[in-house]
Amino acid sequence: MTTPLDIARAHWPKPLPDWVEVLANKCADMTQREVGARIGYSAGMVSQLLRNRYRGNLAAIEEAVRGAWMGAKVTCPVMGSIPTTTCQTWQRKARTFIPTSNHRARMHRACNSCPRNEKG
Repeated sequence: MTTPLDIARAHWPKPLPDWVEVLANKCADMTQREVGARIGYSAGMVSQLLRNRYRGNLAAIEEAVRGAWMGAKVTCPVMGSIPTTTCQTWQRKARTFIPTSNHRARMHRACNSCPRNEKG
């Protein structure tokens, strides 16, 4: 039986990036749908990434994987030290202003003026 790690090793140049290895190992522990949901992407994107066929923003996915399972953090002016996945989630939420709470309004302003925001 082929494991997600076997698939990644067959399609990525050596040495396999550490974050791709972590992603592949997580795919062995849970479904690709669950892995994708945890990092804010689809199961199809996870599959493409394991096969080194994803042509989107690899840096954003690397940051999401590092934040979800490798302890990567950033400093947010509103929330303090947060995982990179939380930062990316708020960046996506900040694209549209929805005044459901004071916190959401503060995050909208902070995220839209933050140099880390991918804005797209």
